[in-house]
Amino acid sequence: MKASSHDEFREFVAMRSTALLRLAVLLTGGDRHAAEDLLQIALMKAYGRWAHIEQPEAYVRQVLYRQQVNRWRLRRHRAETTVPVLPESDREADTGSDSELRVALWAALGQLTKRQRAVVVLRYFEDLPESEVAALLGCPVGTVRSTAHRSLAKLRALVPDLGPEGHGEQAQPLSYASKGVQG
Repeated sequence: MKASSHDEFREFVAMRSTALLRLAVLLTGGDRHAAEDLLQIALMKAYGRWAHIEQPEAYVRQVLYRQQVNRWRLRRHRAETTVPVLPESDREADTGSDSELRVALWAALGQLTKRQRAVVVLRYFEDLPESEVAALLGCPVGTVRSTAHRSLAKLRALVPDLGPEGHGEQAQPLSYASKGVQG
């Protein structure tokens, strides 16, 4: 790699790594260590093809999505799973304020399956159309729709303050909550 390309890559990483790490954390369900690993893999792949990449951020995001999909397809079972809240602390959070709602949403995202979490993050946090989500995840659009529907229902059950429940309503339950997660 030429010195100028190397400098461009370093500049890209310095400017965009925080936002990309935030996305990786969402995709991994709050597991920061897994998110750092995921981002590292994506950046390594981008570095190897840097001279040929026209839209670096789009390329890295796509690698993040695909790597995460590959991780949940492998279905590696671990004896121990990290969770943000210990099971002993069975207290209900007052989700009246935005910050408490973000914390509750964060915890609820961690309780979704990896596929559900990927669909919710891509569809509502990244605001991608169903067809793009389906293409990234390698599944039909109908699967994205049904997974999104079930995921939102589960999130509403876990965090009732997210939005109205009901079939056929065009509510955007994550729109006000996701603004805080992005910041």
